[in-house]
Amino acid sequence: MSTTKSFLTSARRTIELEAEAVSNLINCLDTHFEQACDAMLNCKGRIIVTGMGKSGHIGNKIAATLASTGTPAFFVHPGEASHGDMGMFTADDVVIALSNSGETSEILTLLPLFKRIATPLISITANPASTLSTEADFNLDIGVDTEACPLGLAPTSSTTAQLVIGDALAIALLEAKGFSAEDFAFSHPGGSLGRKLLLKVKNVMHGGDEVPKVSVGTPVNKALIEVSEKQLGMTTVVDSSGALVGIFTDGDLRRTLDQSVDLKSTMIESVMTHQCTTVSGELLAAEALQIMQSKKINALIVCDEQQKPIGALNMHDMLKAGVI
Repeated sequence: MSTTKSFLTSARRTIELEAEAVSNLINCLDTHFEQACDAMLNCKGRIIVTGMGKSGHIGNKIAATLASTGTPAFFVHPGEASHGDMGMFTADDVVIALSNSGETSEILTLLPLFKRIATPLISITANPASTLSTEADFNLDIGVDTEACPLGLAPTSSTTAQLVIGDALAIALLEAKGFSAEDFAFSHPGGSLGRKLLLKVKNVMHGGDEVPKVSVGTPVNKALIEVSEKQLGMTTVVDSSGALVGIFTDGDLRRTLDQSVDLKSTMIESVMTHQCTTVSGELLAAEALQIMQSKKINALIVCDEQQKPIGALNMHDMLKAGVI
């Protein structure tokens, strides 16, 4: 029966072998890597990745990484390619074929077809003398001789090295294209990064009749009704032209009550905050959040060019939008 110690010994050996395989990749890089990057950078179509078995799973991930970092790509199963999906390949595409041995029959079957349509072929193998390696336009040798699997059967070190070389291609292209965080966000609109980089204040704020608003000369008790009805913990205060002159918050209310003033006879302008922070609706919601955090405030007023309030938002809105 295996013991905890043997489990740890096995795990450490596996990690060491795979770390060594990754480290050795640095010495495997040559001009073929540069030429492969050039071919992919100048590709007018799509990068099509293919591979069987475990290499296929890695290929699928490489295609996804390329697509999300600015290089349009997708995965095609070589078996399906032999039964109709070759119609997805064009001369404008670049093919990346993964095979540890370089002799995977399902991929070798496709080689004459790649040649016929003149599709540039990049191979990722551990055998530079293999059929796939020698037939490819550019071969990326992963240089893995020993799998972490003690039987030498289960793809382990080789698939790790394939994954890393795929990441190296994707990041090299990302940097060459000047791919930005905002570009990444456009590929991930549903993720937290996408929300932070794409959402603007106008997409998060309350607008129209939802904006709490009272005029100068309004008694505090009536202003409180507006605060309560709009449920944003504050109200804007505007002059006769509709321009913002102040804000009345829950904090202002507490300070007012401490002064024991008459809420019916006291006008809102005498107890409001005169210098309040405003933002534009075009500001990124993430930037608005930074303003709220730095100023230690819970709400922001959104104004137009005439300083008329057109929106309002608070921390709860940021949380609900996923900006926080």
